[in-house]
Amino acid sequence: MSKANSAPGFKKYPEHRLETRPASARVRVTYQGEVIADTRDALEMHESMGAGKKTAAPIVYYIPREDVKMDRLARTEHHTHCPFKGDASYFSLLDGPENGVWSYEAPYDEMLAIKERLAFYPDKFQISAS
Repeated sequence: MSKANSAPGFKKYPEHRLETRPASARVRVTYQGEVIADTRDALEMHESMGAGKKTAAPIVYYIPREDVKMDRLARTEHHTHCPFKGDASYFSLLDGPENGVWSYEAPYDEMLAIKERLAFYPDKFQISAS
């Protein structure tokens, strides 16, 4: 039985793997010393491909909105599409990086674990896991 909202990327690239699991550490996101997010409930996403399971991307932490200072973020009109995760919406930090935060609000069925969680670009924010 196929899923109603199945990701087309997995059919086209069957060796591509996305794995989410609870982060084993407290994750903090800061910008110029200000804490923007602080959680012990992050999910970490590992992305690999090929038989040798080569890393396709660095680990990305997806953080629940209740652990993010949402009042410091403003939704933007920017959107991107991933054939594995779906359509991403973006946020900018007020008085900070534009489109530095993204979220999959209606991800493909295989990625429902990250639904409505937020991820931060590591080149725009300081992200620590300890």
